[in-house]
Amino acid sequence: MNNIQFLNVLPHVFQAPPTIPEGASSDLKPGLPARVSPSGDERGATSDIWLHDISFERGRHYLIEADSGRGKSTFCSYILGYRHDYTGQVLFDGRDARQYSVADWSKLRQRHVSCLFQELRLFPELTAFENVDIKNKLTHHKSRQQIEQWFERLGIADKLTAKVGRMSFGQQQRVALMRALVQPFDFLLADEPISHLDDRNAGIMAALLKEEADSQGASVIATSIGKRLPLAYDIILRL
Repeated sequence: MNNIQFLNVLPHVFQAPPTIPEGASSDLKPGLPARVSPSGDERGATSDIWLHDISFERGRHYLIEADSGRGKSTFCSYILGYRHDYTGQVLFDGRDARQYSVADWSKLRQRHVSCLFQELRLFPELTAFENVDIKNKLTHHKSRQQIEQWFERLGIADKLTAKVGRMSFGQQQRVALMRALVQPFDFLLADEPISHLDDRNAGIMAALLKEEADSQGASVIATSIGKRLPLAYDIILRL
């Protein structure tokens, strides 16, 4: 997959309510706040993505910055096919995402798009290694030795057999990164990947992510509400 396009996309939740003609009755309940259009909020901020035409190209690295509640995780969900509540079009190599079958989405997630979720989605009852290996057994993308070297490099080699539910969130973020990397991908989505990491560990994590992406000629699309994954970005966008 070489590109992902967002053409005039707008989440339904951000769409303004319909205009009610003067004198007409309304079914809207009193006291509900008006929805804020992403074209600008009370501070005059604008979006580079919503209601614009933008293309994400394989091999380039992107940072998407946003305030909380501006749709970062929603954006990732549209690319992964978990949500379709938007107007406009999301295209993969020119093909509309709304034409994708269940099998198409499965292939996309297995071969083309990987994701480090903000909420991590790890199995707390499994060990750190098992959380990575359970996916690697499906993809056969890395050897056990390579995965153990990642644990060492990320500073959690002593957590190989620790239950994830007993690890700190920052440690879990590193496990989630490794799980995202044990598959082929053209694009890797990293949704606030270093929110609980210090600068040193964030740098180590970013270096590993970049090496794996570059080895596949892939793109990294990272999101942030303030703490940036330290990469050399080709394009920085505001959501």
